[in-house]
Amino acid sequence: MVSCSQSSQLSSTTATEFSDAIRLNQIGFYPNAPKVAVVVGENEGGEFYLKTADNSKTVYTGTLSEVKPGEFSQRPTRVADFSDFTQTGQFVLEIPGVGHSYPFEVKQDVHEEVAKAAIKGFYFQRASTELPEQYAGKWSRPAGHLDNNVLVHPSAATAQRPAGTVIAGPRGWYDAGDYNKYIVNSGITMGTLLSAYEDFPEQFKEQNLNIPESNNQVPDLLDETLWNLRWMLTMQDPTDGGVYHKLTNPSFEGMIMPADAKKPRYVVQKGTGATLDFAAVMAQASRVYRNYSSEFPGLADSCLTASKKAWEWAQKNPNVEYDQNTLSQQHKPEVSTGAYGDKEFKDEFIWAAAELYATTKQDSYYTAVNMLPDNDMPLPSWAQVRLLGYYTLARFGGNLTPVAQKDLPEIKKRLVSFADNLMDGANQRSYRTVMGKTEKDYIWGSSSVAANQGIALVNAYKLTGDKKYLHAALTNIDYLLGRNATGYSFVTGYGEKSTMHPHHRPSVADGVDEPVPGLLSGGTNASAARQDNCGTYQSTFADEVYSDDDCSYASNEIAINWNAPLVYLINAIEALEDKVAL
Repeated sequence: MVSCSQSSQLSSTTATEFSDAIRLNQIGFYPNAPKVAVVVGENEGGEFYLKTADNSKTVYTGTLSEVKPGEFSQRPTRVADFSDFTQTGQFVLEIPGVGHSYPFEVKQDVHEEVAKAAIKGFYFQRASTELPEQYAGKWSRPAGHLDNNVLVHPSAATAQRPAGTVIAGPRGWYDAGDYNKYIVNSGITMGTLLSAYEDFPEQFKEQNLNIPESNNQVPDLLDETLWNLRWMLTMQDPTDGGVYHKLTNPSFEGMIMPADAKKPRYVVQKGTGATLDFAAVMAQASRVYRNYSSEFPGLADSCLTASKKAWEWAQKNPNVEYDQNTLSQQHKPEVSTGAYGDKEFKDEFIWAAAELYATTKQDSYYTAVNMLPDNDMPLPSWAQVRLLGYYTLARFGGNLTPVAQKDLPEIKKRLVSFADNLMDGANQRSYRTVMGKTEKDYIWGSSSVAANQGIALVNAYKLTGDKKYLHAALTNIDYLLGRNATGYSFVTGYGEKSTMHPHHRPSVADGVDEPVPGLLSGGTNASAARQDNCGTYQSTFADEVYSDDDCSYASNEIAINWNAPLVYLINAIEALEDKVAL
């Protein structure tokens, strides 16, 4: 699939001439930024040529690097580095004996369309509303899952809300390729999106995503985030402040459209992880939406009140694990949808405390936890949110009270050291990306690993002002958009060879050939073949285990917590591009 911005490039260079052996960012490059392509397989080497997209003129000539075997497959790779080429335009890379690359652009704001599409991907995930053609184009669909008659599952029953009580939980985003809504995964998703706004507000103020709320006085990012925020608020039990783990069908629906999915829906057990994630998000949302109090009267106060109530519940219930197997043994109906189960809540306490402290400036939240319990700096994921708290403390470093100021130098030092460790060796690896340092990067949702690594590098830049961290972050954008061992751009709708068959029910069932655009595929997963038994994987090498097939849910599903770091990373780079002459 080719993006709109690329369609004009395909003049005399036809798709049949493109060589998948040339791996590069299929969207393009900033004029002053590093520009690298990787050539995979045996070739004679020598010179490479940068040509205009119509193949009529050579504008740059360079020399391929020496051969280097891939870290996992040992396939021969060579690098074409044309970083010192700064002319804008539409180009292809020609490797004699290999062929032409996919077409790409060199220009300012080269990732602008992808940056907007990644946010609009959330619009396509909206529950409880139709998506009219005016906003959704050929991916329009009728409303599904109004969620006004949701049942309290026996696992969530209380005296005030016994099993079978009907409550309303409308709005929200479908979590992934399925139609359920999960608080834990919404936690890191919302935290990442709200952080993108807090760190780069000007980037989002002029964006028009063509969603129903566009053209109001609120950035479209925040309008979109509000759709999920309002659902999250319905998931708090008003009688005690605890938060239900998820709103779900008992089992996954088939590959059908939302309007055709009619199984009963339930809210299930309250848990410590969900409640603390909720507390963190609501505290952060209170800060962000207070700037729009005339547009959303009372919202900031409601969010902060909800956050405090959730915090109080978690203080009283510090270790309530969501154990779906046990739950299903004890209660009916059995629940078999995404578990998002966690056994350790130290990181959730750190994140919630940091957000409540940053919003209220009350020292009691900060001192309620040990902010630096050990030396670990784990990359954020739905089950590990500690760094979200550290990012927030670093963001407001100049406005912290003395109780937090004492820890701030160490937190900043650790964030920069973490980024340095991520970057270590990237310039020597076969694909010249931060992503792929070890096989451990290639897990379920590895695309979000690449994006979250990029966020860590952007935060290191914010702390140091050193452009090397942005260049390193750019390598992971290049990875996501095609410079990887699969040759795919993992963002639907963007790139000549992009994910076409994601494990995503609307994309499978809507009768439209192209998938819903702007969604980030989970990507390469070294263990995928044994996790989903899809049977279409062509390789067993860690960085190549990917199948663009909707049965490959272990390598080709989409998820809101994967799109969110893509939104942050690519919008951050777009926001910083002019300021630092990328």
